[in-house]
Amino acid sequence: MNLAAEVNETLANYSNVLIYSAMAVYTLAFLAHIAEWVFGSRSAVGRTAAAITVEAADRPRAQVTVQTGGNTAEKGGTAVLERPKVVTRSAAGSRDVPDGPGAAGGSEQGDVYGRIAVGLTVLAFLFHAAGVLARALSVQRAPWGNMYEFSTTFAMVAVATYFTLLALKKNVRWIGLPLVTTVLLDLGLAVSVLYTDSDQLVPALHSYWLWIHVSCAIISGAALYIGAVSTLLYLFRDRYEAQLEDPEGKQPGRFASSVLERVPSAASLDKFAYRINATIFPLWTFTIIAGAIWAEAAWGRYWGWDPKEVWTFITWVAYACYLHARATAGWKGRKAAYLALIAFGCYLFNYYGVNIFVTGKHSYAGV
Repeated sequence: MNLAAEVNETLANYSNVLIYSAMAVYTLAFLAHIAEWVFGSRSAVGRTAAAITVEAADRPRAQVTVQTGGNTAEKGGTAVLERPKVVTRSAAGSRDVPDGPGAAGGSEQGDVYGRIAVGLTVLAFLFHAAGVLARALSVQRAPWGNMYEFSTTFAMVAVATYFTLLALKKNVRWIGLPLVTTVLLDLGLAVSVLYTDSDQLVPALHSYWLWIHVSCAIISGAALYIGAVSTLLYLFRDRYEAQLEDPEGKQPGRFASSVLERVPSAASLDKFAYRINATIFPLWTFTIIAGAIWAEAAWGRYWGWDPKEVWTFITWVAYACYLHARATAGWKGRKAAYLALIAFGCYLFNYYGVNIFVTGKHSYAGV
């Protein structure tokens, strides 16, 4: 074995160690996120303050008086708000609903655990990114030539997307727990089922289009995943709000209330998911176009109805229908959410189902 081969093998081993290290730290982050939700229940003071704020916004300034712990602070009137109602949803038919405060729920202890969780996620991400980089150096190419490499890179980009939203001051702390959970499942499946030794690519993949087409697919998938998580939580939150509006119906349980009152409102989740999907859809469209150009260079045709191509097109059509329905037919709420989840289901089947169970021209790297 020559020196270059030994160096590449060493880098591949380092990559494996780093990925396993990242999984260990992600597990600690997962536990910290659990603690954040458990200890982040909104305190009575926090609930009262939030309710007073909403009530006060709807009253003339001269009529608001706040009574807390027996002390009364008057604002030019005599109305006393002794037991403020915690507002979780606006009037029926209105979508102007105040957002929950996030995973920490306004509790100091919950916020501490939340900061620990984010810090551990950052540390895990650094191990993760280093593992992906070491894999790339070991094979001297883009680190997404097979399903193992694609999965590890996909998870890394999904976490990077989350950090980007946090850096932009978006209220996305609530994504942390489902994100870390999914990343652990993704990496666990990658190292146990999808693992492939580092090797060079087949001739068809030796092209600069590998960097363009697959990188766009990874970025698109990571963003669509964030949109799918938001959509799924929207369905739970919307049902929760509907139950609260119906005092004679079945009321939400204590666990559901403790979780769902801290995520954004149903309207905010619906809008956030729509914006994510609408923003990334052009990139997904470009992904398909870039793949067609690459196919012409590699196989002499732009489109051949290969199973991978078919399901990529089906995924594109599903998201196009979702966006078209939202823009023209006025579909919002649960109907649009179901369509968005069907579209993301097509994306998942295109990746796992087609790659593992269906044979085609894209079956060139095993798993």
